[in-house]
Amino acid sequence: MKSPYKKISFLIVCLGILTGVNAQNLEKEINEIITDEYSANEPGVSILVAKDGETIFRKAYGKANLELDVDLKPENVFELASISKQFTAVAILMLEEQGKLSLEDNITKYIPDYPTNNKIITIHHLLNHTSGIKSYTEIDAFMEIARKDLSPKEIIEVFKNEPMDFDPGEKFLYNNSGYVLLGYIIEVITEDTYENYIEKNIFEKLSMSSSYYGSMKELITNRAYGYQVKNGNYVNADYLSLTIPYAAGSLMSTVDDLLKWQNAITNNTLIKRTSLEKAINGSTLNDGEKIDYGYGWSKVTIQGSEGMKHSGGIFGYSTDGIFLHDENVYVIGLSNCNCKNVNGVTKKIAAMVIGKPIPDKRDAITVKEEELKKWVGAYQFEENITRHIILRDGKIYSLREEENPIEYEIYPMKDGSYIFDGGTVFYRFSVTKDGNRQAVFNSDGKSFIGKGIDKDLPAEKSSIAVSIETLRKYIGTYELQPNFSIDITVERSSLFAQATGQPKFEIFAETENKFFFKVVTADITFHKDETGKINSLMLNQGGKQMPAKKIK
Repeated sequence: MKSPYKKISFLIVCLGILTGVNAQNLEKEINEIITDEYSANEPGVSILVAKDGETIFRKAYGKANLELDVDLKPENVFELASISKQFTAVAILMLEEQGKLSLEDNITKYIPDYPTNNKIITIHHLLNHTSGIKSYTEIDAFMEIARKDLSPKEIIEVFKNEPMDFDPGEKFLYNNSGYVLLGYIIEVITEDTYENYIEKNIFEKLSMSSSYYGSMKELITNRAYGYQVKNGNYVNADYLSLTIPYAAGSLMSTVDDLLKWQNAITNNTLIKRTSLEKAINGSTLNDGEKIDYGYGWSKVTIQGSEGMKHSGGIFGYSTDGIFLHDENVYVIGLSNCNCKNVNGVTKKIAAMVIGKPIPDKRDAITVKEEELKKWVGAYQFEENITRHIILRDGKIYSLREEENPIEYEIYPMKDGSYIFDGGTVFYRFSVTKDGNRQAVFNSDGKSFIGKGIDKDLPAEKSSIAVSIETLRKYIGTYELQPNFSIDITVERSSLFAQATGQPKFEIFAETENKFFFKVVTADITFHKDETGKINSLMLNQGGKQMPAKKIK
């Protein structure tokens, strides 16, 4: 689910000892990035930026509680969601260093009754999401248990008998079940609860006094309340028992405590550098293919600078943390709504702070049509990917050939590049020595060369007319998973779909019950029950089919 795209301006700043002027510029630039995404009267975000382990920016935006009109502050405590996986991974590596486990241990050594289907599933496979075990957050049973308090064993029972997605080590597929199993293995080895182990061996050791194993019952000082968007309005987040995310996502913390955590990782306080290298440098599949995910961290490249990161999303919260190695810069963002792009904010801040700001479409220049016409046409890239450059009404667009091709405007910049909205994806066009067009497509630091070819634009997918009476049968709210749904509405004689926290888009009829998007490669098929009433839909996007039950 890649999506290229958004803003920034240029800043040159010495990040050792900031002068008064530079400190003011830093705050101004970061404020501009954040307020583009978060406003004062909505759920917000807490942001901390550190250089060489020391805070250089720390501020919160928006509301901690909408009903009580309470402003967010940096001391607020947020659910970390999947950033919790870093703590679980480090706990496993700590136990490995103590000789209490090996990453190559078969999980049946600790969970003898786990059905591995005669496959060898190791702790390594759990850590890097290559086990092939079905993620319990992706199965229907997850909807039924979300509000229940369950033990780790009871959670494992939910998914242990599900068919495996693939053989261990064959593929990477992000998987919450693996981290539940890791939490339980920690309990088996230490003869203590995962909660106690993390609190005693990490939180207390690092003086992370505002960090917790999450609870919906316990009173937690400075807790920021979680929100989501439904039908275009903010509502309280759906209830989720924090026993359910367990070692995959139940921890809570503040931006200040997470800086202590990052400093401990950087300074090898908890694990040796050799252990950390395994966690942050990605992994290798059975066939030798490299993947960016290691143990609790993914590799990341921002404007050519390498680092590590992890993000998280849970009912009412979204989080993202980035550390850039050479610059020793850490950016952490914690939001109390799963409706905004906190990942985009932290990435832009990190790029700006290291003096490599991400270009913004608002800085685009005007280019004469004669120049733009030079680059119009088709380009052939590796893996049989064809992209078309289109000129219309003085604007230039990019379109990739696929089932439902979408046009994206690209913006000419002073340096000769043509950026997508967001700035991290762009083209550079040129003419080769033999006079042919060439395009270099750059996506987050990775470049792909496309040769100019003669090929017509793909024909636009045609739609059929469906009666207004039939369209009205589809109106309703369809829940893909707790905290995330699709609202189907009818306006005039057209059908629209709006996912939680996203804009409303028209969808077009391919058949009477199957509709496709023009703004994204996806389609929706509506299904009836035995009485003929619409009771669900199937969203097909990125090769993945996602069922959603009609709840309203």
